[in-house]
Amino acid sequence: MQNASATTPTNGTGRLPRPRQLSDVKGWFHPVDQVLFDWIMSRQLDRGERGDLLELGAYLGKSAIFMGAYLRADETFTVCDLFDSPAPDEANSAEMGRSYATLTRRAFEANYRSFHEGLPRIVQEPSSGITAHVAADSCRFVHIDASHLYEHVHADIAAAREVLGQDGIVVLDDFRAEHCPGVAAATWGAVANTGLKPLCITATKFYGTWGGYDAIHADLAAFLKGRDDMWHGAEEVAGLPMIRISGKKAKPPEQPPSRHAGERAPERQGDQISEPAPASAGTGSRARGLLSSLLTRSGRS
Repeated sequence: MQNASATTPTNGTGRLPRPRQLSDVKGWFHPVDQVLFDWIMSRQLDRGERGDLLELGAYLGKSAIFMGAYLRADETFTVCDLFDSPAPDEANSAEMGRSYATLTRRAFEANYRSFHEGLPRIVQEPSSGITAHVAADSCRFVHIDASHLYEHVHADIAAAREVLGQDGIVVLDDFRAEHCPGVAAATWGAVANTGLKPLCITATKFYGTWGGYDAIHADLAAFLKGRDDMWHGAEEVAGLPMIRISGKKAKPPEQPPSRHAGERAPERQGDQISEPAPASAGTGSRARGLLSSLLTRSGRS
């Protein structure tokens, strides 16, 4: 992979981007999945479920920024990604070269700090070693969006099973994308062979659990029934009524606030971009602003 100075995305001035809202962060995190992430993690908070958060594969931080808003003060959010480190094998190296040529840790950190005061715990190495950093049974939510190669995804799922606590949720990205057959094979293989229960699917993500199924399935079905922006239906898979969701018109939930929200958008001057002056301290938002609003609405303290 190229060095950071050659690959870090900048705005033409040599400075890193300053996202004013989550949609300014490059990446693939559709509104329907934002709705489901919000519903699942908010439900966990409402029910007093304890546990850490884990993301395998971060790209530039879009979903990580979102997840960070649901973290309690006494919990840990771990993000694992190679960033600028060498890939562990030739196939993975080729995959990264094709898809993630602009990926750097510096860009991820800049984006994340635009929405949160502190960074998550970052593990910059192959996801295959994540169990050396995250304790067994310690997590309540794991998002897997790293390699698309079967062997790596298979290992990531095994790691998720080890680190998830009782009733924890695992989410797998690109499980049915045409260019990612390895993810599909590993996902459905886990359903067939490891007891992974398919809770629901969207166009891009699979949601499942090795824990209790009936209660969360019933709650999710009731939640979806009350929305007019997301179609859903039941598909029996492995003897369970998995929910299939079409969310092309899904309305995203409240977004994490950026401390750059009050800034003007950069202005183009010829081939350069002139970056506006930073906003005053009064326009910034505390990193946990979204979580605070969630706690206030639900009566939690």
